[in-house]
Amino acid sequence: MKKIVTSPIAAILTKRETDIIHLIIKEYSTKEIANALFLSTETIKTHRRNIFKKLGVRNVAGLVRESILHGIVKHENILLSQTQSEMRALEV
Repeated sequence: MKKIVTSPIAAILTKRETDIIHLIIKEYSTKEIANALFLSTETIKTHRRNIFKKLGVRNVAGLVRESILHGIVKHENILLSQTQSEMRALEV
């Protein structure tokens, strides 16, 4: 198992980018993130592109992996997010 460390990569992300990463991991859509942060969907798309570039990833799976490895999010938070998503699905 790889060791989780806080790296310089985490330091180059802005607070807004970190907030967006957490919402992406909670399975928010671009539109839901925009609404939650009072921004346009185009602004969120730009933030996502910048995040992917800074982390050197091509998709959300890579984003999650790098976010864990660089200490941007904790593995436990991802598991909690998954449980919350499952509960929302049951409410429908």
